[in-house]
Amino acid sequence: MNPKNMVWVRGGAFLMGSNDFYPEERPVHTARVGGFWMDQHPITVAEFRRFIKATSHITVAELTPDAMDFPDAEPAQLVPGSLVFTPPDRPVPLDDFRHWWSWVPAAQWRHPEGPGSTLHGLDQHPVTHVAYPDAVAYAEWAGKALPTEAEWEFAARGGLEGATYAWGEEFAPRGRMMANTWQGDFPVHNDLLDGYARTSPVGKFPPNGYGSRCRGSKRRPIGYVVCRPQGRTMHRKPRWLVEVSVVWDWRAAGR
Repeated sequence: MNPKNMVWVRGGAFLMGSNDFYPEERPVHTARVGGFWMDQHPITVAEFRRFIKATSHITVAELTPDAMDFPDAEPAQLVPGSLVFTPPDRPVPLDDFRHWWSWVPAAQWRHPEGPGSTLHGLDQHPVTHVAYPDAVAYAEWAGKALPTEAEWEFAARGGLEGATYAWGEEFAPRGRMMANTWQGDFPVHNDLLDGYARTSPVGKFPPNGYGSRCRGSKRRPIGYVVCRPQGRTMHRKPRWLVEVSVVWDWRAAGR
């Protein structure tokens, strides 16, 4: 089997997690994964559009939230929508994500920045505003499965045991930006050294040692799916899913 636009990750044992950054990444421990095929890049807008056309799937962001799930929400907020990155105009404390994420009614994968925004020119960008049920539905339609957390981190490391980033220890080797990240005073000012304020087209940055552009940080652009090699059943519990458009942590062990 040689699936299109996927790379074979042989599998094996590796040191999973990190003791150097966040509590949820600790402790470093030995994990083992079997071999699997991994998408070379996140699911794009064009790929997700084909899925929607074929299945008429309605994403979570397009559904009205259930008041039982959000008992403290104002009735006016219980409308279809999603979170959108909205940088403040001045420095803010970093202990509350609401300083830079805003609930925007009608924001969804077709309107990534809210009403009036479009997908013009974004066909080869990762799809955004995708929740867990949407990712599961896409994977099943594609005849694949979502990676486990261990599979994801193993693939993100690209064979670099214990490295901080998916490409090594240096954030920008010889001044080269290796991924679409935030540079500057977060969340106020992005220096745009990588050339992108929000998402970037897949394939714009170099692949890792496995030939995948799975770059780490389970906080945001998951959108990767795996094939079931030789009929094996893969577990389907990713820790995080595609959300919106900004990533500030591209460490292989990042959560």
